[in-house]
Amino acid sequence: MTWMRKVSCTPTPLRAGRLPDTPDPHPTGFALLPWLLLGMGSFSNLFQGQTPNPWIGGLGLITFNSLYIYIATRSFVKEKREARSTQVALAALAAVTCALGMGYGGSWLLFFPLLGLATGAAVRMPRLRWTGAAVTVLAGVTAFVRDGWGGLDIAYATWISTIVTAAILSLSEAVRELRAAREELARRAVEEERLRFSRDLHDLLGHTLSVIVVKSEAARRLASRDLDAALAQVVDIESVGRQALTEIREAVTGYRDGSLATELDRADSALTAAGVTPRIHRSGPPLAPRTEALLGWVVREAVTNVVRHSDASHCEIALSGTPERAHLTVTDDGTGTPVTTPREGIGGTGLRGLTERLAAAGGTLTAGPGARRGFVVRAELPAETWELTDVRSPLSPSGV
Repeated sequence: MTWMRKVSCTPTPLRAGRLPDTPDPHPTGFALLPWLLLGMGSFSNLFQGQTPNPWIGGLGLITFNSLYIYIATRSFVKEKREARSTQVALAALAAVTCALGMGYGGSWLLFFPLLGLATGAAVRMPRLRWTGAAVTVLAGVTAFVRDGWGGLDIAYATWISTIVTAAILSLSEAVRELRAAREELARRAVEEERLRFSRDLHDLLGHTLSVIVVKSEAARRLASRDLDAALAQVVDIESVGRQALTEIREAVTGYRDGSLATELDRADSALTAAGVTPRIHRSGPPLAPRTEALLGWVVREAVTNVVRHSDASHCEIALSGTPERAHLTVTDDGTGTPVTTPREGIGGTGLRGLTERLAAAGGTLTAGPGARRGFVVRAELPAETWELTDVRSPLSPSGV
């Protein structure tokens, strides 16, 4: 028929990082109410006039049903289940059940399995052990007094209903708790990915745009007197822009690992274009790729701050190390103070973001005024390290 829609049997995958919009509904007290049909035999006896003192039986039946419904509707919320009012209602239900069973026997003894259901719903371990045993013994004694040994089946049914109900509801609560824990882990993963993404974009764009601005100013100054030199600056701008586009794509997909040698070359070019004389010294054994990548981020951020804020004429970058530790120092002789100095309450960008990265990898980062003038950034890392906050999640878009 033309009005029918084609329905796919293949489940639609959840978008990465998104939780189900319609989670499974939690069970409620209504799940226990159909079991009240076990009391239909007693109601039939009462309705047909087969019960002595029908007004007492009817009042007992109403009281039992009211207490049972009250307990059932409160048993699925921990705070309400453990409230004193619920426990008092359960004790009253036990007394009413015992009175009805002892007074009438027969089908009225079936209220004991219902008492077991209410007990299993309202009581949890470890109190369930002695509470369930007490309810079972009470049912057995009452059934034995009214119906002899044949009535002990009521005790067994009461025990089974108590244990099975408690087990099913405890399992349901455990599933809900696991689901809540999974949702919390997913939320934290999303937050961590957002932090990584914003931090990478800040570090990438801040440095790249600073280099482009500096080289553009240099090209403008050189255009009137040295066209070839100005064109060289323009070529550099084009190269920096292309490289920045590649790096942003890598950052978006979460697979960018910087190169320390590349960052040192870019630092030399950016400082020279800004009129700052660079001095770069490197010594010590080779470093692990992850250590080099982290130190490359430090070089990038520190040089960006020198170009933007320091008003310096010289900048020295010194890298040294041992087989165990790597040390990086970036020193300038300027008068400015970087606006991204780590301070309480500043997070996610600049030197504060780098401080968090290095701390996660077992390193340290300090930044502050030099002994005489200028600004000094010092970083220290294990020679072989890894970064806890390097979250590579499928939450990121596929590219720019």
